[in-house]
Amino acid sequence: MSLEKLIELAGGLDNIQRILAPKGQVTVAVIDAKRVTQPDAVCAESVLGEWQLSMARDASISDEDLAKVGLAIAARQRQQASQHLQPTACPYRPQWHISPPQGLLNDPNGFVYHQGEYHLFYQWYPFACEHKDKYWVHLKSADLVNWAWQSIALTPSDWFDSHGVFSGHAVSDGDNLWLFYTGNTRLGHERDRQTMQCAARLSANGTFEKMGPVIRTLPPGVTEHIRDPKVVFKQGRWHMLLGAQTRDLQGRLAVYHSEDLHQWRFDRLYGVELAPYGYMWECPDWFEIDGEQFVVFGPQGITSDNPHHTIVHQNRIFRVEQDEQGGFHFLQGWELDAGFDFYAPQSLQTADGRRVMCAWMGLPDEIDHPSCANGWIHQFTALRELRWQEGQIIQQPTAELDALRGETQSLALSAQPITLGTKSFELQVTLPWGSELHLMHDEQHRVVLALDAQQRVLRFDRSATDIRQGDTIRELALTSDKVKLHILADNSSLEIFINDGEKVMTGRIFTPPEATQISLHHTEAQAHFTPLNTMSWSFAPR
Repeated sequence: MSLEKLIELAGGLDNIQRILAPKGQVTVAVIDAKRVTQPDAVCAESVLGEWQLSMARDASISDEDLAKVGLAIAARQRQQASQHLQPTACPYRPQWHISPPQGLLNDPNGFVYHQGEYHLFYQWYPFACEHKDKYWVHLKSADLVNWAWQSIALTPSDWFDSHGVFSGHAVSDGDNLWLFYTGNTRLGHERDRQTMQCAARLSANGTFEKMGPVIRTLPPGVTEHIRDPKVVFKQGRWHMLLGAQTRDLQGRLAVYHSEDLHQWRFDRLYGVELAPYGYMWECPDWFEIDGEQFVVFGPQGITSDNPHHTIVHQNRIFRVEQDEQGGFHFLQGWELDAGFDFYAPQSLQTADGRRVMCAWMGLPDEIDHPSCANGWIHQFTALRELRWQEGQIIQQPTAELDALRGETQSLALSAQPITLGTKSFELQVTLPWGSELHLMHDEQHRVVLALDAQQRVLRFDRSATDIRQGDTIRELALTSDKVKLHILADNSSLEIFINDGEKVMTGRIFTPPEATQISLHHTEAQAHFTPLNTMSWSFAPR
């Protein structure tokens, strides 16, 4: 039977929800089962509530034939998603962080500098505040501050990514802008996961053309949990780093090599010297700062000794060395962010050579925030510059943030609350041990930054806020005589840079819109307060 006949039996191209290609078969899932005609040569069944038709795939059905069906599905998906581009009004929506107009945002993707412009993509499910079949949204900026919507770049429309265009990176190669991502599919009644590493390329008309899978099979000893390709040109060839899980449930870094970005050879798994170090690694990044090489990834399954820290989704950066064959050896490792909400960071090198990072201000299990009542959830972090200084990673807000700063004023902080009248601001203050800084508060709500003199920890406490999911206390051990805080606030977030960027803590903070008071307890101090203006950007084409 031909593919055209299967489509006809399925009720026509406009009745196809998704197309799949399990081993030796072609399967289409339909929108309306009443339009299906079922002959003997086709298996028709309900798979977890989705009506599917399957037939044997012979040599006459090529990947190009399947791609034509994918294009039709993509057109319908873009039309449906375009109905969700109007940003909903919400008191928690940030003024100068990237957030989705509607639906769920998660990982940053494809953060790259290409032909004089900065490109940034994000994972998006437009239809609800839940993790389902992911899209990629494309943004562009000339200054790393103001972002313009470009397109819904990639849709979960093909046989190799029917259940999600999962995370990946971008490559600027001459005139070409390449996207590498993980195609996610779920097959059969058991929803068996199938993952392939895929590529797409920017076309002259500004759209992205899918090139299909470039890696179709799993490396030895690895489960279907292998994803999030990072592609880097180094030592005269292309390297692809993937987060992976071994069959004995250990996180590893899988590495491939290529000469042309099309044909990829498996090298091996790295990271055994860290074991045990989580059951899965996600979202790798690899870059160099001042001659030192670093690998970033998100290990899942690492537990904390602190009883307040119950989340298993972590963030790590490791200094690494490479041997003569290009193999990785992991050396020192650190937590990039010690707060509540920081995951899947990506970085780029700016036009002037700085290393700048962006991350998802959220975690994989968080799907219930107060903003869900207004139809959206999650945002990105502020952009950070990373430096290597005296044997440690230093993180600071990028210099470009200056474009949003208003007039700085001095505040005399004490136990008497000051009403700021805004939740979008920058605050710099140095505090002694034993003090408590209360932010975004009214009589019932507050977030507390407490410097515990006995335990010598900075305690970030959001238990008196309207947070619904996630931990409410984080503790960070410090050794300095005093603690210098550089705080970036937006309507529902705090990013705290500590002791000139030696440590950072990030968290979503939900208090009522009128809760804009600040106060300082057990001491008094002078602080520098600067309002931060709204960035110029669009959620959809203007």
